[in-house]
Amino acid sequence: MAEKSYEEEHPAKAFGWAARDQSGVLSPFKFSRRSPGEKDVRLKVLFCGICHTDLHMAKNEWGISTYPLVPGHEIVGQVTGVGSKVEKFRVGDKVGVAGMIGSCRSCDSCSNNLENYCSEVIITYGAKDQDGTITYGGYSDIMVVDEHFVVHIPDNLSLDAAAPLLCAGITVYSPLRFYGLDKPGMHVGVVGLGGLGHVGVKFAKAMGVKVTVISTSPNKKQEALEHLGADSFLVSRDQDQMQAAMGTMDGVIDTVSAMHPILPLISLLKTQGKLVLVGAPAKPLELPVFPLIVGINAILVCSNYRGSSCINACISVCVLNLSQH
Repeated sequence: MAEKSYEEEHPAKAFGWAARDQSGVLSPFKFSRRSPGEKDVRLKVLFCGICHTDLHMAKNEWGISTYPLVPGHEIVGQVTGVGSKVEKFRVGDKVGVAGMIGSCRSCDSCSNNLENYCSEVIITYGAKDQDGTITYGGYSDIMVVDEHFVVHIPDNLSLDAAAPLLCAGITVYSPLRFYGLDKPGMHVGVVGLGGLGHVGVKFAKAMGVKVTVISTSPNKKQEALEHLGADSFLVSRDQDQMQAAMGTMDGVIDTVSAMHPILPLISLLKTQGKLVLVGAPAKPLELPVFPLIVGINAILVCSNYRGSSCINACISVCVLNLSQH
């Protein structure tokens, strides 16, 4: 029996933009979505953010992509249909979908709202779904998702602004909270502006934290200080500036997704300070171990703390604290 085409795999016709090869070029793509099951939510996609992960995946820079690939995991839309046993949503609700659409729902991670750590997690695109078909993301017109992996978008938060919170927002909100870098008066460095860094600065300032933006580009100083409200700005290539800031920070959130040196960032930390990596360079970074050992100078962590309850908290905090920024 011949395999079904992408348009015939499921009953609902769908349209999106797909990468067909490692060039990463997106082109129109006709495919299909499943009909909503009894616990599924169907939504019309209204906005979808562009995350650097989408670029990595479209170009297969991590070596895990399958084509055709429809990116997009900062998805916001409106519910157009619900299954018979859906409890949390109804037609017309404004909702969001992030980087995962399924998991085993029974392991320790799933039981503690940490489905992203589940060994059977199903990511929003480029993964094998429970029926064996490939998942497609939010660069499309419709989605069908289990209600457990859908979140409400508050009425007082614009949908276009909400979309980046579903990845960029939660990626920086989580380590600030989880690693205790959210206390008023603490000093946190944010490495890189251009997406995650913007949101990281705004969250940290809303938490009452002193924020220093660290960048290779002096041209971003005005954006950091005047538009985002950062307290200070460091040019990471200026050795005098970096030397003056040594040992002053409780934590550093590193959002850079390209190759860059780690040692200068470690030197900025106080004893037992935390360097959190949330960017994902395609090539391995060099890790100098000795500064981590001497005087317990730093705790280095790669953050993936993005459970479902934390996503809801991220959106709530944005609504409550960031509307004035």
